[in-house]
Amino acid sequence: MKRRNFLTASAFATASVPLAAPSIARAQDTFTWQMTNAYGPGSPFYVEGPGSPTDFCAKVERMSGGRLRIQHFAAGELIPALEGFDAVSSGTVQMNAANSYFWAGRVPAAQYFTTVPFGLNFQGQNAWLYHGGGMELWDELYEPLGVKALPMGNTGVQMTGWFREPIETVEDFRGLVMRIPGLAGRVYATLGVDVRLLPGGEIFPALERGVIDAAEFVGPYQDRRLGLQNAAKYYYTTGWHEPCNVTELLINRAAWDSLPDDLKAIVEAAAMACNIESHTWCEATNAEALADLVENEGVIADTLPEAVVEALREATMAVLEEGAAADPSVRKVHDAFMAFKAQHDQWSGVSERPFHNMAG
Repeated sequence: MKRRNFLTASAFATASVPLAAPSIARAQDTFTWQMTNAYGPGSPFYVEGPGSPTDFCAKVERMSGGRLRIQHFAAGELIPALEGFDAVSSGTVQMNAANSYFWAGRVPAAQYFTTVPFGLNFQGQNAWLYHGGGMELWDELYEPLGVKALPMGNTGVQMTGWFREPIETVEDFRGLVMRIPGLAGRVYATLGVDVRLLPGGEIFPALERGVIDAAEFVGPYQDRRLGLQNAAKYYYTTGWHEPCNVTELLINRAAWDSLPDDLKAIVEAAAMACNIESHTWCEATNAEALADLVENEGVIADTLPEAVVEALREATMAVLEEGAAADPSVRKVHDAFMAFKAQHDQWSGVSERPFHNMAG
C-alpha cells in the first residue's frame, strides 16, 4: 500500500472508533423487564408449556445471553387479568400477554389481530400478519397509544363451545347466557344471546352453577383441564367464531425503542418461534383429549347444524360491516383483511381444501 493511501486509511479507521464506541457500549447494556398476563397461574399454552409466554421469556434470556431478562406474572400476581393494556401503555410494565380482542372496547379494530369469525385460519392469519400488511396496520393502530404488538402464539381453530342443552335451530340461541369474547360475542348477541366476558378461571364455576348456559374457551385439551365436561355435555365445533386465535405480545413503545437492534431481533425471533411452537403443541394434544372426552367422559361432540351455521355467517357479515361503517380505523383494517382473505381463499381452495377432502 502506498504511504499516502495507508495514512488516509489509518486516519479513517482512527476517526471511526469514537463513532462505534457508543454502539458497542449499548450492545452490552442489560435490561430487566416485567410481563403480565391475562391468564391465571399454571395455564397451559397461555402461561406455561412449549411456545407459552414463560417459554418466550426463557428463550429471550438464553438467546440474549442474559442481557434481556423478563419476569413473568400471571393474572392476579401483579395486576388483574384484563388490565394489561393499560399497564403497558402507561409504562407500569414493559410487556403483557393476552389477546387483542380483549381491548375491543378501547380499540375496536384490534379484534382483527386475534381472529375474525369466518375469517382466516392459522396459515392465512400468519400470512396476512407477516407478509400481507397486517403487522404494519397493527403498528399504525397501536402507535398513538404508546404500544407495539407481535404475534406470540396461536391455538389454531377452536371449538364452538360447551352447551348445557343441544343446539338444533338458531332459535335455541335466544335467551341463552354464554361466555364468549370478541366479535363472535357481538354476532351471538344479534341472535338473542346474553353475552358475558369472563376470564378462563371463572368459566367452570359459572357454567356449573347455571350462571351461564354455555361457554367457549379454546379446544379439547384446554377445556378438559378446566373441567368444562363436568358442567355441560354438548360440545360443538365448526370453528366459525375463531378459525385461529393469536396470542398478542404487547410491548411498551418507549421500552421497545430503548432496546439495541440485536435485542429487538431476538424478541421478534423468540415471538415467532413461540407462535409456531404453540400451534404445533395444540395440534399434538387436542386429538387425544377429544377422544378421551367422548369415550370416557360422556361428552356428545357434534358439528352445528348447517342452517345454524348459515344464520351465524349472515349475522357475522352484518356485524363486521356495521363495525367498519362506524369507525374509520376499523374500516381500514377490515377492508385490508377481507381483500387479503379473498386472495388467500382462492389459493386455499386449490391447495388445502382438496387435500382435506381427499384425506377424508
